[in-house]
Amino acid sequence: MKLMHIKNYLFVTLFLVFGFATAQAQTGNIQGTISDENGIYVSGANIFIETLNKGTISDFDGRFTLVGVPEGTYTLQITYIGYGNVDQEVSVASGETASVVVELMPTNYQLDEVEVAAQGLSGQAKALNTQRTNLNITNVVSTDQIGKFPDANIGDAVKRIPGITMQVDQGEARNVIVRGLSPQLNSVTLNGSRIPSAEADNRNIQMDLIPSDMIQTIEVNKAVTPDMDGDALGGSVNLVTRTAPQGFRLSATLGSGINFITDKRNLNASFLVGDRTKDGKFGWMLGAVIQDNDFGSDNIEAEWTDEFAFTNAEGEEEELEVNPYTNVAEQRTYLVQRVRRSFSANFDYQFDANNSIYLKTMYNWRDDRENRYVLAQEILDAEDIGSDDFTITNGIPTRFPAEIARETKGGIDNNRNQNARLEDQRMQNYTLGGNHLWGNVKVDWFTSYAKASEERLDERYAQFATEYTVINDNSDPEFPIMTAANPGDANNLSAFEFDEITNETQYTDKMTSIFLSMLKFLRTFLEKEMGP
Repeated sequence: MKLMHIKNYLFVTLFLVFGFATAQAQTGNIQGTISDENGIYVSGANIFIETLNKGTISDFDGRFTLVGVPEGTYTLQITYIGYGNVDQEVSVASGETASVVVELMPTNYQLDEVEVAAQGLSGQAKALNTQRTNLNITNVVSTDQIGKFPDANIGDAVKRIPGITMQVDQGEARNVIVRGLSPQLNSVTLNGSRIPSAEADNRNIQMDLIPSDMIQTIEVNKAVTPDMDGDALGGSVNLVTRTAPQGFRLSATLGSGINFITDKRNLNASFLVGDRTKDGKFGWMLGAVIQDNDFGSDNIEAEWTDEFAFTNAEGEEEELEVNPYTNVAEQRTYLVQRVRRSFSANFDYQFDANNSIYLKTMYNWRDDRENRYVLAQEILDAEDIGSDDFTITNGIPTRFPAEIARETKGGIDNNRNQNARLEDQRMQNYTLGGNHLWGNVKVDWFTSYAKASEERLDERYAQFATEYTVINDNSDPEFPIMTAANPGDANNLSAFEFDEITNETQYTDKMTSIFLSMLKFLRTFLEKEMGP
C-alpha cells in the first residue's frame, strides 16, 4: 500500500514539474556569472531588467538565473557596491537559456582634493553585498578582509565578526561562541556541508584546524532559516572554499619569525593556483598551506578559599575563619609545536547554460606536540597540620605545610611523538554537486562525505611528590606565589618520591554523509521584483 502511495506521489510530482515547464514554452531563461577585475566570482550583485520589472541576485559562485523571460532583447542592469554599474544586452529565444558573462570594474570618484579608490574596498564589498541581500541576520567576511590581519587559522578570523567570541587554546581561537551561547549549541559547515567534531566528548568544531588562507568567504548566520540544521541555537558558521577563477590566478606567500619564549623559528607558507579553459567550461583551483609554529607559555594558576583547618593539641580538628588566601598554587610551563597542513582541490564543469557540476575537496591535518611541566603546591589536610605548623598574619595564612608535586606531560620517543604528547587531529570534506535548469524548474543537489578524527598515542603523565613548609604570598592577587620556607627543600630533588605514572592511547573518529536535492519553482521562490 505504501509503495503505491510513493509511486503516485512521484508521478504527480513529475507531472507537475514537466507540465509547469511546458506551460512556459513561449518564454526563455537567462543564466550567467559575475566576476570582478581579477576573475574572482562575486556574490550579492543585483541583476535587474527594468522593462519587465524582474530581477535577482548572484549567489556565492557568482551565478544568477532569471526564468520566464519573454522572447526579445533586453538590457541587464548590474549594480554592486564599490563597482561601476554595468548594462549588458542579452537576447532571449523561446524555450532556450541565454548565457551571460559579466565582468565588474572598480570605480574611482574624484572629489575636491580627496581621491576615493575602490581598490581597498573590493574584497569586503563582496561580503557587504552578500550581507545586504541575505534574508536573515548575517555577517559576511571575504578573504581580502581576512588577509589584512595576521590570523593563522580561521578561528582567529571569525572572532573579529560582531557577536562572535572564541574559546582559546594556547593563544589560538578554537571553539566558536555565537551570541554568548556555548560552542556545542552552534554549527559549522563547509560549503553547506556539516563538519563533525574531532573530539570524543563534545560536538565543538575545532576552528583552528583550518588555515585562513584556504577560505574565500566566512558567512555567519545568527538566525537559522528552515533550510539549515535545527540544532544550532546560537547560529551557524558557513565556510566557503575558493572556487575556480575566470582566468589564470597564482598566489604564494612565505613567512618566518622567532618565538622569544622558545627561541625557535616559525614558518608559514601557502600556494594557490587556478585557471579555466578557453571555452570557459572547465575550471580548477588547487591550494596548499603549511604552518609550523614552535612556541611556549608560562602561567600561574591558583585556587582561593576562606577556610583554614588544623588539629589542635587535644587532637581535635579546629576550623578558623580567615580572609581569602590561595590554598593551591601551580606554576606551569608549556612547550608546544603546532604543525598545521591543509590541501584543497576544487573543480567545476559547465555542460551548457542549463547544467553544471562541481567537486570541492579539503583535507586538514594538525599535529600538536606539547610538553607540560608543573610545580603544584597544595595545603595539607587538617589532620596533617599541627597548631605550631602554621602562621596567620592579618587574618591570612602566610606559612603552612604543603604537598609539593612535580608533574610532566609528554610521550614516547619516536618519529611521531618526538618525546612529547601528540594530539593528531584531522578533518576532511568531499562534496559533489550540480545545478540544473529545466524550464522554470531548478534542481540543486549535492552529496558530501566528511570525517574528523583525533589520535593520541602513548600520552604519558608522571608525578613526583614531597612535603615541606611554604611561605604564602598573596600581596599581589594577580600573581600569588608560594615559595619554600627553606630554599634547600625546593632544590633537593632527591627528596621527591615517585608518585604515579599513566600511559594512555585514544582514538576518535566521526563521520557525516548527506545527499540533498532541492527542487525550486524559480518563479515562485527565487525571483524578486526590485528597483534598479
